[in-house]
Amino acid sequence: MKASDLLVKCLENEGVEYIFGVPGEENADFMLSLEDSRQIRFILTRHEQGAAFMAEIYGRLTGNPAGCLGTLGPGATNLITGVADANMDRAPLIALTGQGSTDRLHKESHQIMDVVDMFSSVTKWNTSIYNADTIPEIVRKAVRVTRSEKPGAVHIELPEDVAKHATTAAPMQVHRFRRPGPDDKIVDQAFELLRQARRPVIVAGNGTIRKRASKQLRQFCDATGIGVLSTFMGKGCVDMDADYCLFTIGLGSKDFPTLAIDDADLVITMGFDMVEYHPHLWNPNSDKCIIHADFLPAEIDEHYNPQVELVGDLAHTLWMFNERVREHGLPQFDLGRQRDLRAQMQAEFSAHAQDAAPAPVRPQKIIWDVRQVMGPHDIVLSDVGAHKMWIARHYQCHEPNTCLIPNGFCSMASAMPGAIAANLVHPDRRVLAICGDGGFLMNVQEMETAQRLGSNIVVLVWEDGGYGLIAWKQDNEFDRHTDLSFGNPDWLQLASAFGWHGHLVQHSSDLQATLERAFQESGPSLVVVPVDYRENPLLTQRLGEMVGSPA
Repeated sequence: MKASDLLVKCLENEGVEYIFGVPGEENADFMLSLEDSRQIRFILTRHEQGAAFMAEIYGRLTGNPAGCLGTLGPGATNLITGVADANMDRAPLIALTGQGSTDRLHKESHQIMDVVDMFSSVTKWNTSIYNADTIPEIVRKAVRVTRSEKPGAVHIELPEDVAKHATTAAPMQVHRFRRPGPDDKIVDQAFELLRQARRPVIVAGNGTIRKRASKQLRQFCDATGIGVLSTFMGKGCVDMDADYCLFTIGLGSKDFPTLAIDDADLVITMGFDMVEYHPHLWNPNSDKCIIHADFLPAEIDEHYNPQVELVGDLAHTLWMFNERVREHGLPQFDLGRQRDLRAQMQAEFSAHAQDAAPAPVRPQKIIWDVRQVMGPHDIVLSDVGAHKMWIARHYQCHEPNTCLIPNGFCSMASAMPGAIAANLVHPDRRVLAICGDGGFLMNVQEMETAQRLGSNIVVLVWEDGGYGLIAWKQDNEFDRHTDLSFGNPDWLQLASAFGWHGHLVQHSSDLQATLERAFQESGPSLVVVPVDYRENPLLTQRLGEMVGSPA
């Protein structure tokens, strides 16, 4: 067979189901080989960036990589933002790019650039194929690296002449390995710290949304009652209705949940990712007693210097804790303050549930209504912007991977392409993308992809006619902001032009019913709601007055 045929067979052998992308002439051989695959479905997108975001969300939801494909040069550069987003948000992904013939890579030549070097800083590992016989090893290594904790992106380049080379190699047999756990001695040390604590709290990050880890974490908290604060990407690791769920941390300002850390004499971080929430925000004096439990050792930071590190499979670490709780028990903790903070935050969620004013609509009301129409297993995808902060603070979850927020690389424009992938993975669930008007229009062309695929998704656009998050941040620092306003299309005409259903929300009391109607429609639906971002500085003022737990 030729090299491109072998590459497809190796990807099939690894269980790859989807490749999203825009091909070019340099990967024509690969595309013809892919056309013969009975396992891998190629999804033609309208931009390579959208393809990468689709592959990223597939990876976050399944734990397995999908492919995203571009040609050489501009096709590869268009991929890179989405690849970087997947890498820093810890999603497995395989980026596949074409390249010019190897006989011209050493010199100045049309569209030739060093794509492998360019992708090296946004992937866990990448390489170019120069020998067709090495393809089985390259693909086996790529999939192992992309899936291994912490998951991330890998990149494989296939030059156009190598794609045609003949080979007799065959795919390697796939063997999965079991991740090791920490040894008993170090777990005993951590458990002794826990026994001595009076007011412990858990900070749960991205690592805890793995299925086995979430199950063990819930068992641990059911037995101990210790409160759990989740980062943006840790949402759903424990059920929002559990008494020990203290909701979400991650805003730059102090908030009710962070007061539980102020009050704590022991902080247990589980699957914590420093890219989300820097420790100087919650441990400014570097004086907290910390147990670090994660797949990898702690990142070195002056505000994050754990007394004990439990390095290994997080689910197994939690199982070891649970075994010790069952065997030895724990003292009665003083968790009354945590329960009070939970109640205060719950009051925040419902404060504007009954708003009945004309648009613009308060962010709190929008999210309250969204939570009412979404079931426990339905999926919300947040884009990046001011709305993301409100979603992170107010939208809470019952299950892992039901609210996907980009919070590592934080690229705008990911939510709508991501929703297309989420609908492919879970066609039986409601899928809602929430976007700002700025981010939505950055990948608006994927509306055609959604219509072509018949994606049953709803996209909710918060309209404020500007880059609201940048304005919010500039106002906080400078008491004014630069000109960040822009115009918007006629939303109903835009929806109609792409074959979507379209809805405008004119009144606060109409939003919930409009969302319900959109979810009943077949195919993609666009719902646009004018948002009242006068709430942004009001929230900043209130959180700024929150100086810490009372003496």
